[in-house]
Amino acid sequence: MKKVLITGATGFIGRHCLPLLSERGYEVHAISTRGSLDASSDIHWHKVDLSNSLQLRDLMADVMPSHLLHFAWYAVPGKYWTSLENIRWVQSSLELLQAFVANGGERAVMAGTCAEYDWRYGYCSEKVTPLAPSTLYGTCKHSLQIMLDSLSKQTGLSSAWGRIFFLYGPYEHQDRLTSSVIRSLLMGERARCSHGNQIRDFLYVRDVADAFVALLDSSVEGPVNIGSGRPVVLKNIIQKISDKIINRDHIEFGAVPVSSDDPPLLLADVRRLTKEVDWEPKYSLDQGLDETISWWRKILDDDAPKK
Repeated sequence: MKKVLITGATGFIGRHCLPLLSERGYEVHAISTRGSLDASSDIHWHKVDLSNSLQLRDLMADVMPSHLLHFAWYAVPGKYWTSLENIRWVQSSLELLQAFVANGGERAVMAGTCAEYDWRYGYCSEKVTPLAPSTLYGTCKHSLQIMLDSLSKQTGLSSAWGRIFFLYGPYEHQDRLTSSVIRSLLMGERARCSHGNQIRDFLYVRDVADAFVALLDSSVEGPVNIGSGRPVVLKNIIQKISDKIINRDHIEFGAVPVSSDDPPLLLADVRRLTKEVDWEPKYSLDQGLDETISWWRKILDDDAPKK
């Protein structure tokens, strides 16, 4: 049986991968520092600090996974771009990778980011667009990708690197764009936004998880963009949300300043994902937003004081 070790298993993307991995026949071993999501499921949970080398080596020797899916990283909104935690996560990720290879690991897929690209180009292709990260976060992710690629060539490890673009959905941090707008409007508050003219590539989180599991289950090597390949103006997403909640009057465009280096366009070339991995999104933007709004309604209802 294929045996996968997944890090960041309780995180935004990782939690959505768990049932998908089980459905594909994997014995799933999930790492979390906060305990299991569901003790009654068939997931094998391991409470491990990935920065603890001894814990990590003991776990890898005990589980001996054939596959590795690595999401764990420092991801606090507004802080992760410049945090020195990025360097620590490169170190922990390399130790994870070395322990995986030392214990017979066969295939590893790790999560990268569109922040590895030179954003001045706008349209990002794995084989064409220059890689010139402008943040510590992007630099650290790209450095790890280079080391993963070199290690794979030297040891024969099969590996791929999923470059994530923009995503949204249930369990997203409340300070991210779609979640902050949805929460504000559901609570009857004003949603403060930038001008909203930026064009981005958004993919629903359940689709992101499905794409990563498909990539893991494939033999595709190297960087693969994880996105929709469909441009959408941020203002249009925000207006869609307000129309669904029937609260357009509470949108404040231009209330949040935009940095001078904020790119007008960031779009993924998804030909590797669609043609080589043979994967297509299952959710439309409307379907994803509907599910996300429903999830936030439940969260806010559950948190509301009971009369």
